[in-house]
Amino acid sequence: MLAGHSDTVPFDEALWKTDPLKLTEVDGRWVGLGSCDMKGFFALIIEAVRGLIDQPFKQPLLILATCDEESSMAGARALAEAGRPLGRAAVIGEPTGLKPIRLHKGVMMERIHILGRSGHSSDPSLGHSALEAMHDAISELKGLRTQWQAQYRNPQFTVPQPTLNLGCIHGGDNPNRICGQCSLEFDLRPLPGMDPEVLRAAIRHKLEPLAELHQVKIDYAPLFPECAPFEQAADAELVRVAERLTGHTAAAVAFGTEAPYLQRLGCETLVLGPGDIACAHQPGEYLEMSRLDPTVRLLRQLIEHYCLTPQ
Repeated sequence: MLAGHSDTVPFDEALWKTDPLKLTEVDGRWVGLGSCDMKGFFALIIEAVRGLIDQPFKQPLLILATCDEESSMAGARALAEAGRPLGRAAVIGEPTGLKPIRLHKGVMMERIHILGRSGHSSDPSLGHSALEAMHDAISELKGLRTQWQAQYRNPQFTVPQPTLNLGCIHGGDNPNRICGQCSLEFDLRPLPGMDPEVLRAAIRHKLEPLAELHQVKIDYAPLFPECAPFEQAADAELVRVAERLTGHTAAAVAFGTEAPYLQRLGCETLVLGPGDIACAHQPGEYLEMSRLDPTVRLLRQLIEHYCLTPQ
């Protein structure tokens, strides 16, 4: 199975030098929204299959295009929940520079909302500050981050520890008013082997005493269902085949993909595509045209191995 997502991130046309909705050739690059991440991959799948269409397929080839990967991963999630096996091997064409990826971190985007009681700042007894409660909540999150980074480490990743980023905070409306409510959104990237629900339970355990201490209400919930960490065994057939064909040892990345959902369906799964993650989600997103022929050749070799060779 060759897989990817059909959606893209939003764009601001004013920041683009070309029409983002039109594929344009510029200085040896395909420039356009989704060229790298990751509609360009589908065009190359079609070209790869076109050269094999008259061959006798021994096993079926599936081409999977999902929706909403850039937000909720609803498409892949629904597929996994349906539980229908799709194949024994799946390659997801996310931008990896044609290097196989067998591990990635999870992605958890979370929100803490604290509801206190506003009042005139001249008398602190008139209210319960949500901002001061959030100050303590942030301290607890930073403490958990330190604990997890000491406890978990995987040297295969460029950043070998789990990360927790305090992304944005909103609270209060006036310097002379006790802050009545405050919200914090943060991003947590767990390593393979770390259970998102266990991490959430640890966070809730730290937040519960703060609600009583500050006499506030604390709500904690994910902004989106998490993307779980992913790991495919190093000795899996798909990993060995991809390493042989590309000449690269399968590695790890920090960004999340739909790989965990396809893996749940029983597929050996690998992330391997022609784009570069550095230009994804950026104005002027592009795919190097020098990668086109190597990608088509690689896809044909994978199809020949899994679909044309008797198993």
